[in-house]
Amino acid sequence: MIFRTATLTEHFDLNTVCRGDGFLFVRDGVGAAGRDAVQSVSEDESVPFLRSLTPSRLSDPTVASNGPVLFALVPFSPKQTAEFILPRIVFRKTDGQAPTVTMIGDSEDDVTDEKFHGAIAAAITAPPPRPSSNSYRVAPRTAVGHYLDAVVQARDAVRAGSLQKAVIARDIEVHADDPIDVHAILLRLRASFGSSYRYCVNNIIGASPELLVSVEGTTVRSHPLAGTAPRTGDQATDKRLAEELVASTKNQIEHRIVIDMVHDTLLPFCSYLDWEADPSVVTVANVQHLGTAIEGALTDPPAHVFSLVRALCPTPALGGHPSAEALAFIEQTEGLNRGYYGGAVGYMDANGDGTFAVTIRCAEMSTDKRTARLFAGGGIVADSDPYAELAETQAKFQAMLSAIVRP
Repeated sequence: MIFRTATLTEHFDLNTVCRGDGFLFVRDGVGAAGRDAVQSVSEDESVPFLRSLTPSRLSDPTVASNGPVLFALVPFSPKQTAEFILPRIVFRKTDGQAPTVTMIGDSEDDVTDEKFHGAIAAAITAPPPRPSSNSYRVAPRTAVGHYLDAVVQARDAVRAGSLQKAVIARDIEVHADDPIDVHAILLRLRASFGSSYRYCVNNIIGASPELLVSVEGTTVRSHPLAGTAPRTGDQATDKRLAEELVASTKNQIEHRIVIDMVHDTLLPFCSYLDWEADPSVVTVANVQHLGTAIEGALTDPPAHVFSLVRALCPTPALGGHPSAEALAFIEQTEGLNRGYYGGAVGYMDANGDGTFAVTIRCAEMSTDKRTARLFAGGGIVADSDPYAELAETQAKFQAMLSAIVRP
């Protein structure tokens, strides 16, 4: 396969490129969007496959490094393999550089000026979704009683010393009379969660506030989150809740476990690694978290972003600690197949650069788009209260639930 890459002067919206049937990974207007999947690639073949793509004679050599990308979904379970998709056309926006577009072809005939510019026009000029009405029914998949019992078992396991932390999740389903408009959901998420990593890859859509890892040249970044409090919309109340979150021993312990794991995992790949001395409060529309920004310089040659994804995923923020024991406990106790929830979602290029977020605040759409499965969970430690944990999942569900059922 070959590719043709060029800078783009036309104004375009990555959400428009994706619509409801394409690919999207974007935060604050920076990211990538694509259309028309041409090939699914196995995890083992993903890196050599990207490097095997060669530039067309029509490709702009000055932006060839911003060429093809693979969008990726990484399951929660380390036993399962990741899924990679190559779109026919990809648009990328980065900080401080002109946007680029890349088109894939089997030969030079597939990327002629006529086909190249025709594909660009078709991708960026779609009309916005038309407002419509729908009827919804929300039902739990995981029984609330089962979830509460699992939280108690996790808390007791921590108190007994067999675990330091275990994340227990539950799921609900939204059933719609008519197909759910994914494009409209993505636009609603942009309005409410523009500073989160908004994504649409195959049947997984969402808005994650948590950066798992990004690599740009030799710079590596991560921004783990753990510890959660609700937001009410009242400024004074939210400030009080944030102060209580920072002062909470339970949340600080939960957060520290995650930070130590991310730091210890990334450090062997780095010549230096820096992180905030104290966690800060990261706010999104419906909840607020404890977060710690981590940044470093990779040793030469720099690690590929996906090798770091595999080293980090799943983090203790979604699994627990010690990792193997926590994952085994979750598998035995939680009672649901998480699939991609709690794993990672993002994209990578042939240079080994890319960005991956933790797959949270997400929905798994059915093939007919009439059912959306939503997930939420929380870290359980010795001081966890089952009913407070239930309330935390209810707050976390609101991100996707409101984006789906808003009339």
